Amino acid sequence: MQPSDVKSRLESQIDGCEFHIQGEGCNFQVIAVGDVFDGMSPVKRQQLIYGALSDEIASGALHAISIKTFTPAQWESAPENLGA
Repeated sequence: MQPSDVKSRLESQIDGCEFHIQGEGCNFQVIAVGDVFDGMSPVKRQQLIYGALSDEIASGALHAISIKTFTPAQWESAPENLGA
């Protein structure tokens, strides 16, 4: 899989989020930013992303995924955003 494949899958499953994907093969880092995460626990945020990629994980197309989620307000001061 390519980062663009992961991004397309996430965008088709989760509305109103901005996704930043890095990686190659079956190992990817996902940063998701969206209002959808407002009020969600960290576990629920992870479950939302994993759920959107469940088919790819089950098939083995995705093996290792690192996920970071932010609301737009959190993203403003996130270290991952400050260097961008």
